[in-house]
Amino acid sequence: MLLNKIMSTKEAVSKIKDGSSIIISGFCGIGSPDDVIDEIIEQGIKDLTIIANDGGTPITGVGKLLYAGRVKKFLCSWCAFTPIVARLVEENGMEMEFNPQGTVVERIRAGGCGLGGVLTKTGLGTVVEEKGWGKRIKIEGEEWLYHTPLRSDVALIEAYQADEAGNLVFNRTQLNYAELASMAATLVIASVVKPISKIGELDPDHIRVPGALVDILVQQDERYVEQPKYLNPTILDAIKKANQEFKAGVQR
Repeated sequence: MLLNKIMSTKEAVSKIKDGSSIIISGFCGIGSPDDVIDEIIEQGIKDLTIIANDGGTPITGVGKLLYAGRVKKFLCSWCAFTPIVARLVEENGMEMEFNPQGTVVERIRAGGCGLGGVLTKTGLGTVVEEKGWGKRIKIEGEEWLYHTPLRSDVALIEAYQADEAGNLVFNRTQLNYAELASMAATLVIASVVKPISKIGELDPDHIRVPGALVDILVQQDERYVEQPKYLNPTILDAIKKANQEFKAGVQR
């Protein structure tokens, strides 16, 4: 008999502990499960190590955790929409690591596939090497940057559809690197936009993440389904305000 993977958001987030490492899928908030992120903040979970493509925005995705002060270490490729990152590093001691976008994704892939790491020439002679975020090595006369694989305690992803077995379907760019995140974590939580289907109702050709990789399904609340995640005026205003506040702080 299949285990029941469907839980409330509150119950699902109760599985996440202080100090956990979390891979959060998403591209500027698109594909990030905001309902689960909000519940993490609501439950007071802190000292998190977050691995993500970017910092989201002040009101979507990873950015919510940053502005709530719940992140101890942040590894990403870009965070220009969340200027608070600089202040968190300088004033709060948050540990920061930048990798090129492709390197982040390949490190997650390596972690999910059981590989020993990633070799790349991207980042040689840059701040990535200078800060020790990659180690220069020589193989057969060629120089490379070596990066360790990335795995996490938890992966948080958003799917468009799912069935009760945990098979996931995504809508366009919502997919981003959710497939890889689901391979590289001990506990995988998927927030599902559409009503969760019975087994056999999804087109197998559309499934991108098999249910064997998914531990918990959360049915996304309607208020999140109706909330647009692209760079709409509300989000753009939040980014503008965050940048103005950051610049004012620097000038003081």
